[in-house]
Amino acid sequence: MSFSIAGKTAVVTGAANGVGLSVARHFVQAGANVMFADMDEDSLVEEIGDNNNDDGSAAYFAGDLREKLNVANLLSATIDRFDRVDILVNASRQMLTSDPLNADDDGVIALMNQNLMTSLRVTQVFAKRMIKQAKKEDDSDVPAGSIVNLSSIASHRAQPELLAYSISSAAVDQMTRSMAVALAPYRIRVNAVSLGSVMSASLKSQIKDNDELRGEIIDATPLSRIAAPSELADVAQFLASDGSGFMTGQILTVDGGRSLLDAAEAPAH
Repeated sequence: MSFSIAGKTAVVTGAANGVGLSVARHFVQAGANVMFADMDEDSLVEEIGDNNNDDGSAAYFAGDLREKLNVANLLSATIDRFDRVDILVNASRQMLTSDPLNADDDGVIALMNQNLMTSLRVTQVFAKRMIKQAKKEDDSDVPAGSIVNLSSIASHRAQPELLAYSISSAAVDQMTRSMAVALAPYRIRVNAVSLGSVMSASLKSQIKDNDELRGEIIDATPLSRIAAPSELADVAQFLASDGSGFMTGQILTVDGGRSLLDAAEAPAH
């Protein structure tokens, strides 16, 4: 089996910063055509350039994917530019902290919309396109597509202040399993990467002036460090490639060993 994704077309959401940006960059370097998707157009332009009509292997789509029309427009933009789609990486996600006893807090609704419903809708729309492509090619031995979701070890850890994030992450895990079964007959695989602490834009801002939090995270991670976003890119490529061709519905944990420790000792930031 090959780990190559050269010549494939990938769409990466949340691609303006953090893990999503690292995955998108890595895929371009690995020879894939990549559509960088995010609502932060300024950052996308800074990454790709302001001319989005070149014939290069990278393009961008700016829009809020919580809106259904923008999901459809993302698919159209991808097909117009690259003619097809083979890989989808749902890396658009958000983390909020809140008081779990505050009945007026809308964090659960907000993160279910951002972390679950956006990934689910994008998956549904892009999977239909992958199925359509596979029918045209009429080759039952060729994989039709690979979908990779980003989740978190918070999905199975109980930290009250991360109630909304934990619930939405657990929902992403179950969505991954359910869609894996639903799409298996169409030769589309669906897997997820469950992250521990990664130096994303949100975590960077949290620990910028908080040495105590940084120390807690490092002390609770057996490998004694916070992962760089680029370290997740190779894992995403593995799941996107034929090298993982007999894997579907799996939640692959990449957390430096943190989930091996007692939850009380290991914060799930």
